[in-house]
Amino acid sequence: MTRRAVAVLLGGPSAEHDVSLVSGRAIAEALTARGHTVEGWLIDLDARWWRLPDSAMDRSRAARDYDDPAALGAEGPVGAGTALEGLAERHPRPVVFIALHGPYGEDGTVQALCEAAGLTYTGAGVAASAVGMDKALFKRLVGALGLPVLPWISIGAAEFAGHRAAAISRLETFAAGLPDPRLIIKPNSLGSSVGVSIVHQPDEPPELEYAVAEAFRFDDTIIAEAYLAGARELEAGVLGNATADLEVHGPGEIFPGHEFYDYTAKYQAGLSRTTGRAELEPEVRDRIRALASEAFLAIGAQGFARVDFLMGDAHLYISEINTIPGFTPISLFPVVCADGGYDFGALAERIVELAVSRRSHRPSGRLTRADLP
Repeated sequence: MTRRAVAVLLGGPSAEHDVSLVSGRAIAEALTARGHTVEGWLIDLDARWWRLPDSAMDRSRAARDYDDPAALGAEGPVGAGTALEGLAERHPRPVVFIALHGPYGEDGTVQALCEAAGLTYTGAGVAASAVGMDKALFKRLVGALGLPVLPWISIGAAEFAGHRAAAISRLETFAAGLPDPRLIIKPNSLGSSVGVSIVHQPDEPPELEYAVAEAFRFDDTIIAEAYLAGARELEAGVLGNATADLEVHGPGEIFPGHEFYDYTAKYQAGLSRTTGRAELEPEVRDRIRALASEAFLAIGAQGFARVDFLMGDAHLYISEINTIPGFTPISLFPVVCADGGYDFGALAERIVELAVSRRSHRPSGRLTRADLP
């Protein structure tokens, strides 16, 4: 494979900052081991960019070490434009590996910055990233296409602030119309189960209002979704840029250590268990892979993504799509891809090559006056 210059972006001004630190360092280490020239770029909680020395990419470091990038010997801070321009000056045709989770990194913001700088970057483009990050928009889209999603409603912060009693009443009415009145309340545009709660008794205002307030801490729109008791949590990994070359791996399965797969259950070692090959009937496995492919193509994703499912009472539902899934030691995306034949380093390289391939199909050159109609 061609050796490339790769800038790995990690951190970010998101509640998933610490998860991104783990993902980004693992990716950087894997690409370095395979002979690529790797730069680490830390984006701090104020969205400032710091160029990290090689020593700061050590995976044994604690997340809190990155609260003071200057103490790590990082260069900066600089703005995004300066960072990206400098990258292009130092390396011919570099690739930006976006290892950021959540808002700013996964919602189209950084993707747009890379587009403006004319740089090749990994994963979905601007529009697909935005749709994938916006849970309500994603559910509307795939639901309109006939793909299975659980019943849900959304509440905006302005609605809640101006008409609090009516908003709570709408949530209570929604819950009362479900076979199981329990609700999952979550921020609309965040991952890693940050701000997510189960409401066991929606008709009890304190419990419901606490869950709503917790979700609003992280977003200006929240989602209320039907709770599926005893549901199996299944995940499929997708690689590719176009219909003809898509690879779907998995599904794997999560066995949460808590009532649901919350932040602690995800990232506290030994609390939950996962498997890269879920025990399923062949027709169910095929159905999950087909739905994962359909969801990926529906939003116009490219490169890679993870599609999450819930299965209960023999019914299968798409939960969400993650256009930048985790690359932590307990993340399931690398595991299901490993079951499909990619070790961690090969997976990181495949994602880089998919980014280069996508860029190669873009119109070349800049417009001149002669090109204008």
